Amino acid sequence: MIEVDTQSATPPFEQVRVQLLTQIVNGELVAGMRLPTVRRLAGDLGLAINTVARAYKELEEVGLVLTRGRAGTFVAANGDSVRQEAHAAALEFATRMAQLGVNRSSAIALIEAALGNGIPTH
Repeated sequence: MIEVDTQSATPPFEQVRVQLLTQIVNGELVAGMRLPTVRRLAGDLGLAINTVARAYKELEEVGLVLTRGRAGTFVAANGDSVRQEAHAAALEFATRMAQLGVNRSSAIALIEAALGNGIPTH
């Protein structure tokens, strides 16, 4: 589900946060789906509990997940609106790249470079 690159300059909490955000926006994690506990995900990834807790907290701050105490952390229903907004942004980007004459592989490379630079998504 999630992989952490220990050689990356991107902090582990950010890698976890971005991967979960991407899975929510892409519909791989749907509204109401329960996420692994902080302790379990930290153990699975070999990370400190606080690292995963920070990723979850930041996702909760932007409304993508809800924490219900001992019941766990769940994907929020408003993740669907985030997906719609992300799709609109992607369409704008694709349109602008076409206007500039940038080919598909170069446009994808630009996005991957931007995401790899740890651009904040909130």
